[in-house]
Amino acid sequence: MPPTFDRKVTARIPASTTNLGPGFDVLGLALQLYSTVTLEFSEVDSLSVSGVDADKIPSTPEHVAFQAAELVFHRGGAKRPKGFKLQIENGIPAIRGLGGSGTAILGGLLTANALCGTPFSDPELLNFATELEGHPDNVAASLYGGLVVSAQEDAHVHTVRLECPSLLSIVMAIPDFPLSTEQARGVLPTSVGFADAIYNTSRSTLLIASIATRQFEMLRVAMKDRLHQPYRASLIPGFDDVAEAATSAGALSVALSGAGPTVAAYCLEHTEQVAEKMQVAFKKHQIAADIKILKPDAHGATVF
Repeated sequence: MPPTFDRKVTARIPASTTNLGPGFDVLGLALQLYSTVTLEFSEVDSLSVSGVDADKIPSTPEHVAFQAAELVFHRGGAKRPKGFKLQIENGIPAIRGLGGSGTAILGGLLTANALCGTPFSDPELLNFATELEGHPDNVAASLYGGLVVSAQEDAHVHTVRLECPSLLSIVMAIPDFPLSTEQARGVLPTSVGFADAIYNTSRSTLLIASIATRQFEMLRVAMKDRLHQPYRASLIPGFDDVAEAATSAGALSVALSGAGPTVAAYCLEHTEQVAEKMQVAFKKHQIAADIKILKPDAHGATVF
């Protein structure tokens, strides 16, 4: 089907929290927090960004949403129009470990795919998104919704999606400073010990089994990690105190959201108390933190 030049397309994409402790670059959970990306053809390339942290998001053709849209045209063999007009209504705090870059990539891919007549399936778009993002966990969660487990083999991503019950709430303590993925990866060791590898394998497997069987009490053990959080915690003032405050107030478990600096507490109850204690703990370290109490998103990205 040839590209459709007489309409525009909007995609609504949920944020994500990834790793969930031990599932480094493997596990992702979609959240009920959204950005929208609108694409239409124009005479020149243009990008406008509004909403949360709009000043932190580049509004140039080098933006990843542009790259994503162009990738669809290139791979699909469609003629690129003179210009792309992209509009991003951002609802996700930028550079905070909530999958904002992944939502932008998916927005560009999904809208361009729709305008081209949908030549690519969701699994193919996931492969493209992973190619641009570098890892599949956040883009898979935002694309499919729910809890996703992903593994890469060559250029292909294998993903299994699980329902994550709505009775689980995630309290997000979002510090008022950004932390780039590059900086967060820069503190990680180049190799890990055998014992630490076994530790994380057992916890990540237990985590999936706990959610699949609704044995949420297991999350206290299942979200522990030795591969990345002990190193990244040094980049986040007060991390240990915030985690302790959350669990003492009733959270089941606590983990960094993505690369951080956002700290996620997983709760069945006491969410308001957990939120207050986490905010106070950050404040003791002279860090202001915004609080969001979110539910898992079950639907993933939507194109309309």
